[in-house]
Amino acid sequence: MASDTGLRVPAFTLAPAVLGLALLILPLLALIGRASWSTLLADATSEQAVSALWLSLRTGVAATALCVLLGVPLALLIARSSPKVAQLLRALIAVPLVLPPMVGGVALLFLFGRTSPIGQLIDSLWGITLPFSTAAVVIAQSFVALPFLVLSVEGSLRSAGTGYEQAAATLGAGRWMVLSRVTLPLAAPGLVAGVILCFARAIGEFGATALFAGNAPGITQTMPLAIYTAFNGAGTGRDTAVALSLLLLATAVLVLLCVRAWRPGAIK
Repeated sequence: MASDTGLRVPAFTLAPAVLGLALLILPLLALIGRASWSTLLADATSEQAVSALWLSLRTGVAATALCVLLGVPLALLIARSSPKVAQLLRALIAVPLVLPPMVGGVALLFLFGRTSPIGQLIDSLWGITLPFSTAAVVIAQSFVALPFLVLSVEGSLRSAGTGYEQAAATLGAGRWMVLSRVTLPLAAPGLVAGVILCFARAIGEFGATALFAGNAPGITQTMPLAIYTAFNGAGTGRDTAVALSLLLLATAVLVLLCVRAWRPGAIK
């Protein structure tokens, strides 16, 4: 049996590794310790908390559906493009991942605002104004969540290759049949993981939503905005903010478990 001595972690890295782990875990433990367990259920089910939770879930589902509708074709385009084009498209799609969310909110406001050409066109055609509406929440969530789905699906498609698609086409399958019976099933693990990550990012979105959609209770006040409002001394109490924070934390843990379960090569 080969010795694993050469694979051992150097002793001098243990201390910073433990500190790094503590930096990630201790704040979450502090949050859990701050919870008022005797009133947790009441805080989490208060009128404003339920309103923010319900709005987050509704807009999160809508944003995820929009991301699937737009992101899967975009991921397919990247996966089937030449290396240079694919590299450029990946870089463009990754911009919202590194862009400060507040900047994204400002950009969306300038794009869809009343004084913008697109905003005026939407107003003239349908008589609606997007900023500071529930639809604006969905758009802001989609803007920040779309890269998670696209990159996940594109990586899955690229890993699967095109051999099976070419074989199906050789046997007489049309493009739609190849897409629905071969391409998408092969990309299913990446698609499911992307959808889960997309939804989690959508319901946790704060910055772009605050600037583009506002913070109106029942209309645009999602859970992150309700938490922010509570900790600034308005609206719900701080115990409610902690309860909502724990709900988001539980959602994040559930997301990680789901992603791990659907990860290619995961133990079944």
